[in-house]
Amino acid sequence: MSYVDGFVLAVPAQNKDAYLKMARDGAPVFKEHGATRMVECWGDDVPKGKVNDFYGAVHAKDGEVVVFSWIEWPSKEARDAGMKKVMEDPRMKMDGMPFDGMRMIYGGFRTILDA
Repeated sequence: MSYVDGFVLAVPAQNKDAYLKMARDGAPVFKEHGATRMVECWGDDVPKGKVNDFYGAVHAKDGEVVVFSWIEWPSKEARDAGMKKVMEDPRMKMDGMPFDGMRMIYGGFRTILDA
């Protein structure tokens, strides 16, 4: 089964276009290096929790939107090799990001059900 890199981050609402451009520019690079799919989701119906929620997970500030995204790979081995190439690819170098990367949470996940 596939391997998934998952991400949750907070993006200032006014940076939506810049974020989408960054994602659109990066998607072909990830695919060229082995990713099979890249999905970016802009928060639309993200409830605030009493104990925990997405906003708290990324320390979202007023005016920020929670983004949930993932990159699918054929396997963990393909991800490890592909991600190394992505990080070394000069097309991925940028002067600044449209969000605070220090508050992004991410991780790699083995698929256990794909129904």
